[in-house]
Order: sequence, then structure tokens, then C-alpha cells
Amino acid sequence: MAFNNYKQLELNIIASEILTFWEKEKIFDKSIKLNRNSTPYIFYEGPPSANGLPGIHHVMARTIKDIFCRYKTQKGFKVERKAGWDTHGLPVELGVEKELNITKEDIGDKISIEKYNNACKDAVMRYTDVWNDLTKKIGFWVDMDNPYVTYKTKYIETVWWLLKEIYDKDLIYKGYSVQPYSPKAGTGLSSHELNQPGTYKDVSDVSITAMFKVLNSSLPKELKTDSDLFFLAWTTTPWTLPSNTALTFSKKIKYVVIDTFNLYTKKPIRVLLAKKLMSKVFDNTFIQIDSPEELSLKSTEKKFPFLIVNEIEGNKLIGIKYEKIWEDAPPPHDNRENAYRLISGDFVTTDEGTGIVHTAPTFGADDALAASKANPPVPPLLTKDKNGELVPLVNLQGKFIESLKIIGGKYVKNEYYDDDQRPEKSVDVEICIHLKEKNRAFKVEKYIHSYPNCWRTDKPILYYPLDSWFIGVSKIRKKLVSLNSQINWIPKSTGDKRFSNWLSSANDWNLSRSRYWGIPLPIWRTIDKSETKVIGSLKELKNEIIISLKNKHIDFDPLKGFEVDNMNNANYDKIDLHKDTVDKIILSSDKGKPMYREKDLIDVWFDSGAMPYAQVHYPFENKDFIDKKKFFPADYIAEGVDQTRGWFYTLHVISTIVFDSISYKNVVSNGLVLDKNGQKMSKRLGNSIDPFETISKYGPDATRWYMISNSNPWENLKFDIDGVNEVSRKFFGTLFNTYTFFAIYANIDDFDVNRQNIPNAKRPEIDRWIISELNHLIKEVEEAFDKYDATKAARNISTFVNDLLSNWYVRLSRRRFWKGALSDDKLSAYNTLFECLDKVCRLMAPLAPFFAERLFLDLNKENKLEFKDSVHLTIFPTSNPEHRDIELENKMNYARDISSLALSIRKKNQIKVRQPLSKLIVPVKSILEKKSIESVSKLICTEINVKKIEFIDDSSGIIVKYVKPNLKILGPKYGKDINVLKNKFKTLTRNQIDELEKGQDISINISGKKFNISTSEVIIDYKDIEGWIVASNSRITISLDTRINESLFNEGLSREFINRLQNLRKQSGFEVTDKIILYLTPDKTLEKVFIDHLDYIKNELLAKEIVIKKDLKKGEIIEFDQIKTFVELCKINP
Repeated sequence: MAFNNYKQLELNIIASEILTFWEKEKIFDKSIKLNRNSTPYIFYEGPPSANGLPGIHHVMARTIKDIFCRYKTQKGFKVERKAGWDTHGLPVELGVEKELNITKEDIGDKISIEKYNNACKDAVMRYTDVWNDLTKKIGFWVDMDNPYVTYKTKYIETVWWLLKEIYDKDLIYKGYSVQPYSPKAGTGLSSHELNQPGTYKDVSDVSITAMFKVLNSSLPKELKTDSDLFFLAWTTTPWTLPSNTALTFSKKIKYVVIDTFNLYTKKPIRVLLAKKLMSKVFDNTFIQIDSPEELSLKSTEKKFPFLIVNEIEGNKLIGIKYEKIWEDAPPPHDNRENAYRLISGDFVTTDEGTGIVHTAPTFGADDALAASKANPPVPPLLTKDKNGELVPLVNLQGKFIESLKIIGGKYVKNEYYDDDQRPEKSVDVEICIHLKEKNRAFKVEKYIHSYPNCWRTDKPILYYPLDSWFIGVSKIRKKLVSLNSQINWIPKSTGDKRFSNWLSSANDWNLSRSRYWGIPLPIWRTIDKSETKVIGSLKELKNEIIISLKNKHIDFDPLKGFEVDNMNNANYDKIDLHKDTVDKIILSSDKGKPMYREKDLIDVWFDSGAMPYAQVHYPFENKDFIDKKKFFPADYIAEGVDQTRGWFYTLHVISTIVFDSISYKNVVSNGLVLDKNGQKMSKRLGNSIDPFETISKYGPDATRWYMISNSNPWENLKFDIDGVNEVSRKFFGTLFNTYTFFAIYANIDDFDVNRQNIPNAKRPEIDRWIISELNHLIKEVEEAFDKYDATKAARNISTFVNDLLSNWYVRLSRRRFWKGALSDDKLSAYNTLFECLDKVCRLMAPLAPFFAERLFLDLNKENKLEFKDSVHLTIFPTSNPEHRDIELENKMNYARDISSLALSIRKKNQIKVRQPLSKLIVPVKSILEKKSIESVSKLICTEINVKKIEFIDDSSGIIVKYVKPNLKILGPKYGKDINVLKNKFKTLTRNQIDELEKGQDISINISGKKFNISTSEVIIDYKDIEGWIVASNSRITISLDTRINESLFNEGLSREFINRLQNLRKQSGFEVTDKIILYLTPDKTLEKVFIDHLDYIKNELLAKEIVIKKDLKKGEIIEFDQIKTFVELCKINP
């Protein structure tokens, strides 16, 4: 049999060829059918949105998903994986609005809702071909021919059913409250959307300590004077001051009254604030004085004087009234008599500010809560618009209402303006300037703080009063936390801390979205809100439409032609359940009143959280999939760590409420993919990586392997394209070269894998060792995959291939492949190397599916014992304990350690490995250690090119150890005593040094002072003997004789000469079996070398003769050390 041989490694070409092979042979389909009667392994694909292009981070996410699905397939599980598309939400709508050059306000006016939604439907699947192409090219096996699509009618019907189930559990309600709101997106946001990564950003805003003028008539007698009194309140959102209706203080805080001067108007003022905050508010701009006589503002004074004139307990401030701060702001429409007064709140502290909190219940959740708890409640500032509706002073676009002077019609945040229309002064600045002029600003300054942005528009959000539908998540917090304990999180800390903490304080879920493209809320209500119906199926909707038709609330059937209970896709495609359709449907209440659908859509995150059920159209079809746990819960899901606030969360909430169950058992949360400097990738910064270019150049396997092996998936990856190249060269290049080595000599010897296989017990020790290590690897990789630790699996495979198989086994065994006929020893070498390569390709298949497939096909194309068409159809290897030899592994580890130390000495002292040395000394600690090293001494001698190894007792004193301080640790710890310790270390006994070497602490007394010294605090080194160099690691110490006599030198020259000629043979295109005659010009040094090493040289070079000629007409120069000669190689015809 002949094994394929390749001139060079081309991972991109391999991937292209294997992809064609998979598609032609339908390998993915076969992997499903192969295990069709096996235990299912359930995987859920988190749906991406196809209205944008994939990035390099998607390669990471999809690789992590693919790895464990492939692994479980090899373990014999049936692993169906269905693709999906997230088709609703803000990204789609904002993109369409930009394309159509419209705003949200234009929808229904310049363009109909139906046309707008059709445009969204067209846009959302725009890049599916690109996504599918990337998915194929990176080797992510998922059923892309039959994906679930969230805008499909069947999907929506399941979502409606889930919502009705939640409503029937009394967990859906409507409430008017202050919620996160995105003016640029035109919709409210849920708390989990507000906590997506990157939403909170440090911004520099204008802050103001405002002055609220007290109504003297409301003051307690302790504060009544002839002077006006102002309360100081600090805010970082000056734009909310016109909507102020209360000031909140704490009953537990002591307050002071201070006379001073206004920084801007220079007028005398009397202010009240918390005593503990006096030093912060009255900073170095002010100076405290002791008497009223000193209270004057002189032009020569650089600081403003202030005088404490009174103190008062907070509990005496309740009910004090003040003037509204923005003179042309209307008073609250309702209960205005309860506005503009002091109320108490436990949240008021003396950490910052003034101890008095500006309270605008319209625009703050905490403010609204404090105002509602006051007795009587403080009203929010709402006023009637031209339609008679109560509205805030800021509209839904983020602009002040036109009736306000100075600020009317202006955006509250400069970021809401288009770039070319953005004013120089923000409205915050204008408000502060106006208050300065009115003697109502005590201090205005810049303040850096963290402020939330909309996760989709990247513009600041507002806290805004909204009438929204909520899911009562807060009622089930304990259940959410309890069920979370059943989930295996990778890493564990994400589930135990990040996710659990989020669940334990989860707010009610704002379900409403004031948009157009999404799943409509299936809730109909009468105009007076007295009756509500929640629709949970098309059958139910059809029946309600029939009733409505009878009651003449509608005169048409929107579901005409739809056949109830007909689950055919064509039947469901007859209708569309989006806003433009369902808003036309008027139902009848039980009392015969018309019922209109609530206009909002549902949060798009509910769409994705519903996918376990909606993808199979549960409960209308496939009931057993969920009820009998055939496709629920998932065994495995994976997405970015940000999904703890997104998909992971919504999956968990829905399954907990509706099914009292977890929806996934194992979850890997991967980190961000950053650029090589740790910066977030973006087109603006020019540091983004094109995944298609990367895959095209380096191949998907190198990209996948780099991403997985470089760092744990849950850690942020600093993506460096040079790292991909290094993986390609070091790991795949090494494995490719190992296979190439095998193929070349296997073809020369006509090795046939179907012939005799030497039993493991009868193989040479080196073969039994690598097979033992192979079985150790299999065990480690299997355990790693079972724990969802792909990084450990990849690193272990890399270590085995690079360090054990290639750099040790093949290198030490290569002469067995080169020389002689196909003996049992040579056959054993072939059997062993074939087994290693074959098992490695099966182990690495989940990680590098393309190269593993190529290697498997090349190895097994004529293997009669292998019946599978693909490595991905094979059973994952199992470790054979009978082939493990721990003692042999230990002995070989000694050999590797000693060889590594000896080679490091050579490298440090610039002694080539081809130069033989006479002796190596190894101190041993026990007879057992000596026997272990003796058994591999011949191998060590060959590897490091020494003539013999001599063993001495570790305590013989030939090799002298000494201790010096680890200054990085001991320096800071002992300071000036470090020099005393240095001198003491010189007098340590051999026993003390041995204790330190064994990891034990020692105690040192110096002039009555005791020092406890640990191993990590010292460095143990060795004194070189003349002509010998000492090296050690934590396990072993060696000393290498580096003295070279003439005999050793000449032998070294012979080896170097052979190496030069071997390279020349290769360059000349000779086959490894070609025999030659070697012609060369005379060289005295070389002639001395020939005296003792001629036969060895001829044998190594396959030279029948070596002929010295004075003149050569053609040839190549060979020059090194003291040798210079011209050589000519002549092939001998067989």
C-alpha cells in the first residue's frame, strides 16, 4: 500500500478539499444517521442576527460550539444541531431606517407599517449566505437547511403560547413606572439590556450644586430668620432640574446653616447642607471664619468667607416647602399642592453631594419610589399636551417641550443631535448658566461618572416614565437561584457569582417595546381597561375573530384561508402575525365591548429565550420533545459571557416560570476577542480582523487551534495573527512532518498496515513508552473534553505531538526507519508510529476537523480494519490501561529531563550536539533513582552525544550547592537585614540546603533574631568544577564534562561532515535510498578524520566509495571549522 506524500503543508488547501469531500459524501448527515438510535445529546444554537456581517469573534464562538458536538458524536451520541436566525429587534430597524432615510416618527406617515416591516424582513436575512459560508468554512456542523427563524408564524405562535402561560400564572402585569429608555431607538429597555457589556461608560458631564429657595413660612422656629434660606442639592443631570418636585434628606443626618457669598453673583447667601459634607462643598475656594464681623467680601480677598450660624437635626426638616427652581416650568397637573417640599429617604448618605438630593420623580426610579412613599405622595411633574394627554417636560425624542423658555425644543443630551447640528453648548450648560444668572447656582463643575448607553444605538439612555407590560421576575428570584445550582457553568465562577448574583436581585422584566418590527404582544384590552384577553394560539385567535365578526366589531377575517389544526408549513405561511396585521384585529370582550391590541411589541430577548420550544413549534407539534425531555433541556449551550444578561438569562427565566425546569445543563461562556494589544476591535480603530482573510490564508484549523489553545475560552483573547502562523508552523507543521517522515519510509519499505502487527508487549522499550504516553494522552484528553475544557485538550495534544512524538520518539527512532530490511524491530516502529498518528487524528478531530480528516484518510485509505468513511464517524479512542507503564514513563522522563539539561549546557556554551563529549555525572538520591536512569543511560548518551554516564551519591560533595537570596521576595520582606542574610546563606549546611531543595522551610538565628526561610525565597545554585558545567531542575542535577580532546574533536568533525553531505544529497534531489560515490579535494584535517571514521562516514552517506582527487571540474564547497574541500556526488545506477 502507498501512503500519500506532500511537498508542503497547505492548511487552506486541505480545508477546501475536505469541505468538498464532506459535502459530496454527506458526512454530517451520516454522523446523525450513524447514531440515530443512540442517546441524544441536545445542543441549542443561540440565534445570530444575519443583518450584519460576522467577525473574528464569531469564529471563536462557533468553534466552541462545534468542538463538543463533534466530540459527543464520536462518543456515540446522536447530536442534532439546528441553526437559527434572530430576525427581530433594534439592529434591524435602525439599519432599515438608515437605508430608507427615515426616522421612527415617519413610520405610519411617510411609509406604511406594512411596507416598513416588509423592508425589515428583506433586510434581516441579507447576509445569510455570508454567515452560511463562514459556518461551512470554519467547520461548524449545524443544520443550515432547516433553521428556525424567529419571524415565522409558527415561531410566533409558540411565543404567544408562552406569554399566555406566564400571564395565567399571574406573572404578567401592566405598570406605569420610570424605566430605562432609549430616545434614539424610541423604546424602553429591560434591565438585562442595560447591563450588556460596554453599556456603562465613563463620561464627563456638567454637575451643579443648585440653590432651592425656602418658603420662610414653612420653616421650623429653629430656622426662622429675616434672611432667605437656600437648600443646596447636587446633581449630575442638570436637565432634570426643571422637573424637580421634591428634595430628599435623611432624618439621621445633622445639617448646618451657613452664611457665605455666591461664587458667581457675589451676593450674600444663607445655605443649608449636611454637616459632614461641609468640608467637601466648602473647598479651598472658601475660608471659614469665626464671627459675623468677618463676613465680608473684599476685592483683595482670594477666598470666599463662610460662617456656621446654626445646626439642626434632619428629623426637623420634614415638610419644609420651597420655590420651584425653574421659573417657567409648569407645576404638576395633579396634586400640585403636595409638590416642592422636603421628604425623607433612607438612601440619602453623606458619601458625596450635600446630604440633600434633588428629586425628579418623572426621570428617576429611586426618585419616583421616594416620592411615592412620602406622606402625602409627591407628584411627578406631568403637564397636559395639546391632545389633553399628561406628558413629561421631555418628549420621547429626548427634547424639552416647546413651551419652556430658553430650553424648549432642545435635546437634553448633545449626543442626540446629528453631528453637523450639535450645538457648542449643551442644554445642561445652558441650564447652569441661567441658574448662575438667577443666583440659583452655588457651584458648577465638570464631573466624571459612569452613565449607561443604549446597547444598540450607543447613545445615552434616559430614565423615563413608561406605561409598560412586565414579567414579575422579582417574585421568582429564589426559584431562579435554586435552579441555577443545577447548571454546570464553565467557568464555575460565572454561574456561582456573576449569574447567581444577577438572579438574586433581578428586577421585573420590561417586556414592552415601542417599535414596529417584532413579535406583537398578544394582549387585547377594552378601552376602559376593565377586560383583558391574552391569546395563546392561532386557534384561539380564530375563535375570537369569529365572535368579533358576529358582534360586528370587525367586518373581515384576517385569518381567512388559514386552516386551524393544519400544521403544514404552507398553511402557516398564508398569514403574518406582525404589527401591521394584528393591529387591525378587534376582538370582543365577554361583555361585548370592543377590545384593541396593546400597541407594543415584546422584547426581542424573549424571542431568543423561547427558542427551545418555538424551534419545534411546541406545544402545537412535537409535544414529546419537551414533555418527555427528548429535546429539552439542552445538554450544552455556548455564547459570550455577556449573555449572562441576555440569552442565558431569558432562557432560564422562561423555563423556570413555564416548566419549573432548567433549560440547559452545561454552558460555556466565552470572553471577548480583542486585538493583540488588548483593545476592542472596531473598523474605526482599524484593528479588526477579517475572518475570511484569516481562514483563506492560514486555514480554519490553525485559526481554531490558536483560539482554543492560546487561552481558556472564558478569558479575553488577545488575537494576534502571528500566533495563528506560529500554530500552523509549530503544531501542524510538526504533525505534518511526522506523517511525511512515516509516509516516505513506509512507502520505501512497502509497509502494509494490514500485515502483521507486533504485540505491544514484544515491542522495544521506546515503542512501549510512546504507546504508554499515548494512552495517557487519550485519558487526559477525554477527561478534558468531558469537563468542557477544550484548551487543556488542545495543549495536551500539542505537547504530545511536539515534545514526545516528534522531538523524542521519532528523533530517537529515525535510524530504525532508515536502515536495513523490514525486520520485527522496524515493523514495530511502523506499527507504533502509525498507531500514534491514527489515534492523534481521532483525538484532535473535534478541534481541527479538516486536518484530522486529511490525516485519517491518508493513513487509512487501504486499512481493511477501518470501515468508517470519515474520522468524524469513528469512535473516540479509549485509553488501554494494559498499555500504560508508569515506571517506564518515569524512566523516560528522567531521560528527557537529563537530556534537556545537558543540551541547555551545550547551547549556553556553544558546543554543537554533533560534538561528542566524554562524560556526564548524575548525583542520585536513591538506588531506585539510579536504576531508573541506568536503564535509559544508553538512550541519554545517544541523545546528548556523551560517551558515558557516571553516577555519584547526592551527598558526595563533588557537586557543591549554594544558596543565594531571591531578592524580589526577600528584599521587600527584610529590607536592611538582607545583607546579613546573604552572608548567613554562605554558611548553610548541606542538610539545610537539602531541606530547602525538598520544599521545606528552615529557621535561621542571627544575633538572637529568628528568620523563617522558605524555598520560594531562595535560589539554589551549583558551583562549577573546572572543565565541568552544572545544571539542574526541581528533579535532577547533572554535571557535564565539556573538555574536548583531539579524538573527540575529530569524531565531532566526522558528524558535522556527514550532516553537510546529507543536506547536499537532499539539495541534489537524491532519494534517501540512492547510493553514491563521493569525490572530494584533499584536506589534511579531513584526512585525519578519515583514519578512524571512514567506514562510519561511508555508511551514513550510503557512499560505496570516497575518492580524493586534486581537481574537480564541478562540485560544491564544504567549509566549516578547520575543513575546506570541494565535493561531488555521483549517483550509482542500480
